[in-house]
Amino acid sequence: MKIIFAGTPEFARVALERLLAAGFSVPLVLTQPDRPAGRGMKLQASPVKQLALEHHIAVAQPRSLRLDGKYPDDASIARDAIMAAQADAMVVAAYGLILPQWVLDTPRLGCLNIHASLLPRWRGAAPIHRAIEAGDAQTGVTIMQMDAGLDTGDMLLVERLPIRDADTTGQLHDRLATLGGRLIVEALEIAACGGLTAQKQPAEGVTYAHKIEKAEAALDWSAPAATLARRVRAFNPFPGAATALAGDAIKVWAAHADTEAATSGVPGDVLAADADGIRVATGNGVLVLTELQRAGGKRLGAADFLRGFALQPGQTLEAATTPKEEAH
Repeated sequence: MKIIFAGTPEFARVALERLLAAGFSVPLVLTQPDRPAGRGMKLQASPVKQLALEHHIAVAQPRSLRLDGKYPDDASIARDAIMAAQADAMVVAAYGLILPQWVLDTPRLGCLNIHASLLPRWRGAAPIHRAIEAGDAQTGVTIMQMDAGLDTGDMLLVERLPIRDADTTGQLHDRLATLGGRLIVEALEIAACGGLTAQKQPAEGVTYAHKIEKAEAALDWSAPAATLARRVRAFNPFPGAATALAGDAIKVWAAHADTEAATSGVPGDVLAADADGIRVATGNGVLVLTELQRAGGKRLGAADFLRGFALQPGQTLEAATTPKEEAH
């Protein structure tokens, strides 16, 4: 089977690696254009492009695939490459471009998407973050036959995965990426035998996982501790939950809720600060901060953080802030 692969970040790279290891022929990879990244803001190839080049696979990086859009020349060049590949199927994983109908119709078996949720829950851009933020007990991967809608296509294969109490988006991402790689290989092997059966998505239970914005990082201390703890996990590693003291930005990378503790003071008040964590009053319960980072500093456990940042009981963390400087 010949496969065109379209994807950009690490989640997609894992799937491409699995397809290559399984022996599928991949004559063409589509990925996003190189972007500035890192402290020097140098152009950097996507993880998918890096892997494709290692395997000497042709790479196309159109800014759009719409022949009547803003970049018709990019789309036309990409169309020629897609047609020349004569692929049986296109596999799509976190690509970042909308596929117009001509792309969906080109491969014999159409376009198969690896989506990191149990559709129709969490259609859209950030299903892993939103599942953790919402307190879902489970998630999974859906292999979907793509259509013109936003994650609305028929389901081909689904496998569930529990969300652990302490899972961050980074940790859950890695497990889902591994699952997605295995599941797409299974789907294509079944498809090669003509055995894939499509199932319509349920009309009930549709939710949308909107893109994560940096402004969401600011911790609102009037929210319940359990909600804030989920947000800390959901926004790790990006954008990182944020608060501040007297204008100094602080990232919070790990925290847990103490819902049994009696809350005194106003939300944001530091109730205690020691090696076991920094206890902060919230709208309901206490949030215990256990891993923090000053702007420009390193991530530190509470004990080490307090040696360089004198947080004291009675101080109040700002309810919402946009950090003056991003912590790396």
